[in-house]
Amino acid sequence: MSNTKEKILLTALHLFAQDGYEAVSMSKIAGKLSITKGALYKHYKNKRDIFDTIFERLCQLDIERSRKAGVPEKEFDGATKLFRNVSTKSVKAYMQSQFQYWTNDEFACNFRKILTLEQYRNLEATNLYQKVLGRGPVDFIEDLFREMMEEGTWRKGDPKQMAVEFYAPFYLLLSISDATSDNEEKEKIADIFTAHIDCFIEKYATSKLQNNEDIQI
Repeated sequence: MSNTKEKILLTALHLFAQDGYEAVSMSKIAGKLSITKGALYKHYKNKRDIFDTIFERLCQLDIERSRKAGVPEKEFDGATKLFRNVSTKSVKAYMQSQFQYWTNDEFACNFRKILTLEQYRNLEATNLYQKVLGRGPVDFIEDLFREMMEEGTWRKGDPKQMAVEFYAPFYLLLSISDATSDNEEKEKIADIFTAHIDCFIEKYATSKLQNNEDIQI
């Protein structure tokens, strides 16, 4: 991506997060960058094109974090066994990286602000918010726990209830972290989430999984 195209992307992201997607025009983006609208259209077809590029980057970064942690990068398709071969180390590493990303990465934080603002204004934003930060993560975790139960590495129970129990502190602490700009305080909040993960794994992981922590996908 060219330097100019990147500047347009990041400037638009900042304006979307500050004023809301609907309130920002191509003219406003061009004005902020002190360039003409014509120069803007050389890089992006329209405002939606910019937003789609922002979302595509967010998805790509999520795939990279999934691969690094060792958890499935795609949604459960009913056939794959990838969800069964996940270690607690991978689950912990992935959730920690997710928390750090959504609380400390400027790109992710601004995107989350956009969705938070726009979810009350249009249905598409509501659905996207749920996919990224609401129902989507819960469904992913539910599938993971259900398949781990089938593998015998996770205690039997209601996977949906477990997923909600596991994810709720993530969502709550994300909100608490938003309320402070103090890095030390943010680290303490992240430590609380890590402690939650450890307690949850200790509660539900079976001895089979605990004895095979080197399993990776």
